Amino acid sequence: MAMNYPQFIWQNGQIKPWAEATVHVMAHVVHYGSSVFEGIRSYETPKGPAIFRLGDHLKRLYMSARIYDMEIPYTIDELAEACRATIRANKLTKAYLRPVAYRGLGGFGLSAETPIDVAVATWEMGPYLGPGVLETGIDACVSSWQRMAPNTIPAGSKAGGNYLSGQLIAREARRLGFGEGIALASTGLLSEGAGENLFLVFDGQLHTTPVSAAILNGITRHTLITLARENGIEVIERDMPREYLYLADEILMCGTAAEVTPIRAVDGKTIGEGKAGPITRRLQDLYFGLFSGKTPDRWNWLDPVG
Repeated sequence: MAMNYPQFIWQNGQIKPWAEATVHVMAHVVHYGSSVFEGIRSYETPKGPAIFRLGDHLKRLYMSARIYDMEIPYTIDELAEACRATIRANKLTKAYLRPVAYRGLGGFGLSAETPIDVAVATWEMGPYLGPGVLETGIDACVSSWQRMAPNTIPAGSKAGGNYLSGQLIAREARRLGFGEGIALASTGLLSEGAGENLFLVFDGQLHTTPVSAAILNGITRHTLITLARENGIEVIERDMPREYLYLADEILMCGTAAEVTPIRAVDGKTIGEGKAGPITRRLQDLYFGLFSGKTPDRWNWLDPVG
């Protein structure tokens, strides 16, 4: 599928043409997956384009880097301005942002010393799981691939190598004709989607898997938990067995890319009425209301592009 790439990208301190942002084939990251990154969205708002939870995303980028002993050679404020500058350079408003830090060309071997290179890309992106899915939902399946066991690869770090797991889950789901895959943890209990956190609804309560279930502690996940509790929806973080997927009144996936996506069926079993239920619709209204102005931004989550 052809891609329409943006004109400019930020790399190692400067805006440059997209085609000039290159990495050597012998860079550490190419061979060992040694990168950390974030996915961030900017939205049109009544006050102009704004980046959603930019500071929180960049803080997590630095936390991920710390786990892997990567010292990012820029401050959070410098990278925040790089994100804004990249959006402005490409004349975008509603956009997806990808800041990434990675081990570049240096020594060879797993523990080799290398420079830490940094880039920020941005491009236009619609609903991650396909056109119309925010309204109609997707069919999902439980993957044959499990998430990483504790103390193997840190699931709490948003590292490039972690997404090999997500690729296996997502590609298997697409091959089988599903919109997305759902993974179990090494315990056999529910974990998350290929690149999304998971919520189940039972009797008006919102249930989600805990960080101990080999999930990334998602910023969209935290947003929905906050919005739900602020609006009288009880949220319970708990371990859940696979069969709860088939018994839930509603299921939704969330993430920066996926936003708030309903799941209408799992493994061919219809969930609820086979469409977004009332809790899912309420959460969508609250979430997207942050950008339309309908939901007050009491947490200062919107960072103006300027």
